[in-house]
Amino acid sequence: MKRIILTILILLAIIPLGAHPWKPRHYVIIDSDGGIDDLKAICMMMASPDVRILAITVSDGFHKAPAAYDNIRNMADALHHEGLPVAGPGEAVELIEKMLGSEITQVKFIALGSLQTAAAAIEKAPLFKTQISHIFWSNSGLPGKEGLNYRSDPAAADQVLAGSLPVTVTGGGGTGFWNEELLKSISDIHTPYAVRVRQLINSMPSHNFVYTAFDEMVPLLLHFPDLFGEAGRDDDDNYFVPKDIAVMRDAAVKLLKGETVERMQVIQTMPVDTSFYMIDIQPFVTDIRNKYGEDEWTSGVIANELHRHLGVFAIIGVKMGIRAREYFCTGVDEMTVTTHAGATPPLSCMNDGIQVSTGATPGHGLLTVSTEKPFFAAADFTHRDITIRITLKKDLADRVSGELREINFVHGLDSDIYWELVRQNSIKYWLQFDRHEIFDIEVIK
Repeated sequence: MKRIILTILILLAIIPLGAHPWKPRHYVIIDSDGGIDDLKAICMMMASPDVRILAITVSDGFHKAPAAYDNIRNMADALHHEGLPVAGPGEAVELIEKMLGSEITQVKFIALGSLQTAAAAIEKAPLFKTQISHIFWSNSGLPGKEGLNYRSDPAAADQVLAGSLPVTVTGGGGTGFWNEELLKSISDIHTPYAVRVRQLINSMPSHNFVYTAFDEMVPLLLHFPDLFGEAGRDDDDNYFVPKDIAVMRDAAVKLLKGETVERMQVIQTMPVDTSFYMIDIQPFVTDIRNKYGEDEWTSGVIANELHRHLGVFAIIGVKMGIRAREYFCTGVDEMTVTTHAGATPPLSCMNDGIQVSTGATPGHGLLTVSTEKPFFAAADFTHRDITIRITLKKDLADRVSGELREINFVHGLDSDIYWELVRQNSIKYWLQFDRHEIFDIEVIK
């Protein structure tokens, strides 16, 4: 008996060590009718590193499917998620089946509009019944006849609700959810998702609905189920309502900050106090963080510590890797990378930045350094079945390389002045180079 208990304790100790610290808990496919509350809810899920959005589909509802597609595709592209699959009208079932076929993890289906797409997928996508673990639906109660999303397609709703897949429903966070205090808190968050939510609200400041949280309750329920309670009626035992709106607002801030997982593995957080950093970089810390986000800042710090000096091509590699993750709307350790920067400094220093920002390291078997000449400031990033090549614009590559050659010619690699000037250039370009402007991106496969 003691041996059995000891074995169980050992297994319990081993299991957490084998868990992937960056693997999201929620792999989701989202269906939307493109309403403004949908867009806010999608931003909240994009902001969370604990959610991986595999694809977004559209259906008729507040908007017709073609308009919903335009709204979502335009927003995804504006947020630099050009590689996030979004299905147009009539393409939903095929895309759902494709994404489920490429994913071994159980997936949640998030319905922010009607259950039209879910019903069609249950009928026509065989993997939907086996790979979807749960449906989360935004509607005003159950069985739902009083809800707008129910009325958008009652037959589809009745079919899905009568089926074998579990359906959890929420919606309705109060007409004044997005109040002045919450909007002020969001204004202080320097993420593209918080900025977009504020923009969506500012686009309709005189319309009461824009301050109402409806579909936004779904990502909150997904992340913070303890903040919800059952509605209390027998026919609503799968309908969940927020317990405390004030606490829910705090949760929305946490979500938009991306504070849903522990991002670091050794230290708890990268210090905000600028005095923590070297004197020459202190004046630029806040501006770089606010302009480019916490991922780029943290990756930049770690990459240069790994690199043992501040190098401009290491910074370019960091920016390139973050840009690739943005493109695919994905996290670390989820891409294979082939770099074309070779193995000779200073160009090859780019490889260190790419490793840190993507998690694609030789130790993970995800990084390859191409030996094919000519070497240049570019890398190929593959996620699922898509490969993109990201290349530093030629004029910028020529400028950076030319400056390094000139410094080397005048002072030599063994000179302290050389490394000080390289450091100054690296800080300058870290602040000046916007990852959304300095690269060319092409789909090569």
